[in-house]
Amino acid sequence: MNIFRDDAVSWLSTLADSSVDLIITDPPYESLEKHRKIGTTTRLKISKSSNNQWFEIFPNHRFEVFLKEIYRVLKRNSHFYIFCDQETMFVLKPIAEKIGFKFWKPIVWDKVSIGMGYHYRARYEFILFFEKGKRKLKDLSVPDILESKRVYRGYPTEKPVELLEILISQSSESGEIVVDPFFGSGSTLIAAQNLGRIAYGCDKSSLAHDFLAERLLKLMPIVQ
Repeated sequence: MNIFRDDAVSWLSTLADSSVDLIITDPPYESLEKHRKIGTTTRLKISKSSNNQWFEIFPNHRFEVFLKEIYRVLKRNSHFYIFCDQETMFVLKPIAEKIGFKFWKPIVWDKVSIGMGYHYRARYEFILFFEKGKRKLKDLSVPDILESKRVYRGYPTEKPVELLEILISQSSESGEIVVDPFFGSGSTLIAAQNLGRIAYGCDKSSLAHDFLAERLLKLMPIVQ
């Protein structure tokens, strides 16, 4: 597992053209800040009474340069998955298509239990599925609604490892390079490592690095 601390766009700019087999990521998108301000996402603060935040918001106006770097570093015939909400989806899709990605569809992550909100409380999140060139999925019987219980009491935007393992299995081979430029809780990197992929991740948050380091320590086998 290869870990870096830097701004996502700056770090991606250091990678070679066509050097990555798969990218899966979950940026701290701008609409999170709106929900945080009206009090529906206090989990994004270190404590309910604290103004300290787990991460900085990645503003919408930076998505074009970010997606250009994603497209550049991905190999021909590869896939790209990005988690987002229903608001950010409409920002991301046209930019990615303009850059050259083919958009296949939004995959729905069904979190099983409901979350925060006022109007029809949220139980799902979108995973936008893009393609550069042409690459077949491994298993065409996998549905576009993936059910996996949300992670409680972890990193505030933590994704289940088993959910990410589905995406990685579908879109890469053992020994290929999987990248997450906003690794957050580190779930993508752990899932990639579990499946025999080479994991590269970046995050500018020191809290993310501390959280992943502690998580990896707990996953280490106990030597008798």
